Amino acid sequence: QVQLVESGGGLAQPGGSLRLSCAASGRIFVINAMGWYRQAPGKQRELVAVISGVVDTNTNYADAVKGRFTISRDNAKNTMYLQMNSLKPEDTAVYYCNADVTDNRWHRTDYWGQGTQVTVSS
Repeated sequence: QVQLVESGGGLAQPGGSLRLSCAASGRIFVINAMGWYRQAPGKQRELVAVISGVVDTNTNYADAVKGRFTISRDNAKNTMYLQMNSLKPEDTAVYYCNADVTDNRWHRTDYWGQGTQVTVSS
């Protein structure tokens, strides 16, 4: 079993910054792609940013966050980050971590974290 734990959410003012972290633990052989998603009240969960596997760390972003958010990962720590700058009220949502994990029994599974609330308000 693999656990994903997000941290770093909270309240920020418009134009401010927050940094989210997602730490993976458990029976991990390798973490393939990882990503951040968000869900605002009354809306569907949407992709925010993804970062590819261990060797080839390509990134992709939703148009709404391009140029403001940066996704990264520290493979030695099995941790992913989301640096969020120039925050807007419309960034308010619960942010979820997602990871495509191959465990030590060669099972490949998609895991989700429990979510962390980000609120942008003055």
